[in-house]
Amino acid sequence: MIRIALSFCAVVLLGSCSGSHPAATQVLPASADDAIADINVKIIAFNDLHGHLEATKLSIPVPTADGTHVGIPAGGAAYLAGAIKSLKQANPYHAVVSAGDMIGATPLVSALFLDEPTIEAVNAFGIDFNAVGNHEFDKGVAELLRMQNGGCTKYTQRQPCALNQQFAGANFGFLAANTVKKDGSTLFPASAIKTFGHGPQQVKIGFIGLTLKNTAYLVTPGGVAGVTFKDEAHTANALIPQLKAQGAAAIVVIVHEGGTTTGGFNDHTCPNLAGAIVTILERLDPAVDVVVSGHTHRSYVCDYGRKNPAKPFLLTSAGQYGTLVTDINLRINPHTRKVVSKSADNVIVQGAGFINHAGLAVRPSAAYPRFEEDRDVAAIVNRYAHAAAPLANRIVGSLTASATRRQSASGESPLGNLIADAQLAATQSLENGQAQLALMNPGGLRADLQVPNGGGEISYAQLFSSQPFGNNLVVKSFTGAQLRKLLEQQFKAGSAAMGHPRILFPSSGFTYTYNLKNPIGTRIVAMHLHGAPIANDRMYRVAMNSYLANGGDQFSLFNEGRNVSGGALDVDALESYLRTHSPLKPPATNRITRID
Repeated sequence: MIRIALSFCAVVLLGSCSGSHPAATQVLPASADDAIADINVKIIAFNDLHGHLEATKLSIPVPTADGTHVGIPAGGAAYLAGAIKSLKQANPYHAVVSAGDMIGATPLVSALFLDEPTIEAVNAFGIDFNAVGNHEFDKGVAELLRMQNGGCTKYTQRQPCALNQQFAGANFGFLAANTVKKDGSTLFPASAIKTFGHGPQQVKIGFIGLTLKNTAYLVTPGGVAGVTFKDEAHTANALIPQLKAQGAAAIVVIVHEGGTTTGGFNDHTCPNLAGAIVTILERLDPAVDVVVSGHTHRSYVCDYGRKNPAKPFLLTSAGQYGTLVTDINLRINPHTRKVVSKSADNVIVQGAGFINHAGLAVRPSAAYPRFEEDRDVAAIVNRYAHAAAPLANRIVGSLTASATRRQSASGESPLGNLIADAQLAATQSLENGQAQLALMNPGGLRADLQVPNGGGEISYAQLFSSQPFGNNLVVKSFTGAQLRKLLEQQFKAGSAAMGHPRILFPSSGFTYTYNLKNPIGTRIVAMHLHGAPIANDRMYRVAMNSYLANGGDQFSLFNEGRNVSGGALDVDALESYLRTHSPLKPPATNRITRID
């Protein structure tokens, strides 16, 4: 018998192995009360799916006997569903959870239909809970509630229910313990309990879902109007006594925040673990057994107790885009209500082979588990992919080389500069704002524009993958002094939210120099437009996307611009620019100078 109970917390403040490493396992001392057989429960986890329904053409590097690495093809929603089904069959006592960013910043096949395809596909996975991530808020609170509850009310520019006139929403629960409305209640349930077994052979596991507290800085401010995001550790700690009082023998925290390591996808030594998740773990109640994390798109399985014995957590992350799934196993004594042991492995969601952008074959490997495609999920994906195909496959231009997000020492990237150029070109006419320069944020770049060596054509689907948010272009007037202060926010915003500067990519003709050794507020040491110094008292017309225009990424000074003019969609501007300039050579990264 398996039962689920959701906890609606009125006030947050109150209330199969892969890889070459052995499993990260913690075994607690046996109890004298250990007369009742232990119960084994499997937690199956993934994170940061971002609507990648079709095969991703991504691979997971694995070591070979000669010390090199080979890529294993991974991803695709139908294969992910197959992997989850296989893991479920290994143990009837299981729960399936997602650590956020299931939707938002999605490829065309999902985004064109307001991510309804992803919700439908994940419904077919048969999961229990999704801890809401920052990208779930990309289209605002009302649209996110529609994702949970269903219906066809229109909250965005796109028409909902374009293919499915009976969109029912998610059949699994959204959890968001630290996402609080003005009345003090949580936007979604804070926690849930799932019960396994019956009678004396029964155990309960409590699940707490958390959104990263910096969400308000990572989405359009209007999208999170009316809600606030509380501290993750404090919120979880306040809920644990309630779950324990309800009989929870184990606590699983699902949090859309994460870290980085220098190890492989299943390296249980978790070398050099760093990032915001560490700050959370250090303040988290040691009563927590497992922390399922996400957000950084990194994969790891960590026995955190090796680093800090007072914090005996098992920490996991399954990377991104459904390329991995985490197989977590808990052995629980139903009499003592204690976890006897816990272990986890990241399992490659091995998919079909493909030819990569370098023209090399990436083939499946018999050394790692193979999973069958789930037919129901494949049918959902194929239905929406077929509907999107005419638009997705349209050729929009060509590049002489790939335009990537790879940053130079100054923080620029070829793709970032290219998009800034496209936005300037789309807003230079008087009708569209007569922009003189454009600035683009790095978080808005979601995929490289890849072409074969020697150049090649670009499809609309590729453009959409790189610019999936549907932002409009906006032009505002700033004085030179305001522009300088705005660029200074690159360092303040980056250090506060991400741990490093968030460099804005400039359009052609606009250059600037910064020195990180200077005090905050004086790091921009020079700015030029077509070779002429920017004058503090002169007005300049600046183009940006609507996310930045509303103060996104903590660039609050974008709100101070005057004489606002609207423009086209960002992806449409990129398409027009590419059509006009094909075959286009990606721009050099020589517009920003770093002299520290």
